[in-house]
Amino acid sequence: MAPEPVRRRRHGKQLEAELLAAGWDELVETGYARLTMESIAVRARTSEAVLYRRWAHKDDVVMAAIEHYRATHPVVVPDTGTLRGDLLAELTAVSETRATFFAIAAATAFSGLLAGTGLTPAQVRARVMGEAALPRERALYRRAHDRGELDLERVPATLLEMPFDLVRHDLLMELKAPSPARIRAIVDDLFLPLLDRI
Repeated sequence: MAPEPVRRRRHGKQLEAELLAAGWDELVETGYARLTMESIAVRARTSEAVLYRRWAHKDDVVMAAIEHYRATHPVVVPDTGTLRGDLLAELTAVSETRATFFAIAAATAFSGLLAGTGLTPAQVRARVMGEAALPRERALYRRAHDRGELDLERVPATLLEMPFDLVRHDLLMELKAPSPARIRAIVDDLFLPLLDRI
């Protein structure tokens, strides 16, 4: 009979990453209401004490797991050479990359995370989305400004954020990626005509 493989102790960032990945997987498979510190520990092949040394409550580890998933699954920022092309490509990438993330995050928030943490929906959104760049700092807008397609000094920040806000709204309301036609409508029927009026 072959000897059992030696289990190496996990430490530091590696251990934390594995705990957060286990927390995310448990959240996806069982849902927030049935998730427990014990179920995360079992999935991570560790003890509850290891979790409690890092997070005082399941809400804390769930928030950290959501943030970790977002950080480890970045959206690729395209460079197509035009503002319209960049917007279509980036909104599509956001939709496809974040569809499952938004569905899980929304279900979690409405299943008790808000009540358990005392956070508002806006505070949860800020935490799980990370520190978003200011609209004028988005790479696609900086490139468009450098190409002369828009003047970032004149375009209101609310207009620059509008296409992304609408996609996030659709993701939260429908729990699936917006269709290509919807993304084209956001860009061609709403954003670009408003931009032309400035």
